[in-house]
Amino acid sequence: MDAKEIEALLTPLIEQEGGELVDLQWRKEGPQWVLRLFLDKPNGITLDDCAYFSDRLGATLDEGDKITKSYVLEVSSPGLDRVIKKDKDFERFAGKAVKLRLKLPDNGQRKFAGTLAGLKEGKIGILVENKDLKAFPRENVDELRLDDSAAVDFSGD
Repeated sequence: MDAKEIEALLTPLIEQEGGELVDLQWRKEGPQWVLRLFLDKPNGITLDDCAYFSDRLGATLDEGDKITKSYVLEVSSPGLDRVIKKDKDFERFAGKAVKLRLKLPDNGQRKFAGTLAGLKEGKIGILVENKDLKAFPRENVDELRLDDSAAVDFSGD
């Protein structure tokens, strides 16, 4: 079973329980396979939510031996620097600070930071330094995340 098949199997169950599958990683790390699920809920996801989803999703995967390899299941929050992948995320997080890494350089540069302008016609718009609107082809984007370093500092003045 590959990552797309696992996502197709688990997404309906996650959504039925009021959750959202933000990201899924299925990879070999050292000698073992790891299935990492990053979940969220409208009001955030708690440790108890993660434990509940882990039990529920693990049981679903174990039914009928859907994954034939031995693996470790990890369920967690996407964190403050959550990945932006799905079409609805581009609308939801438009106007937020982001960091983008390209697969292939654009004018010699692979990393950009700015404000997410959205997704239009297969291109991701980023307002760089509040002045230059750059459009990157989605297929050339290696990773796009919220920029947690742009969050408000509550440590004092």
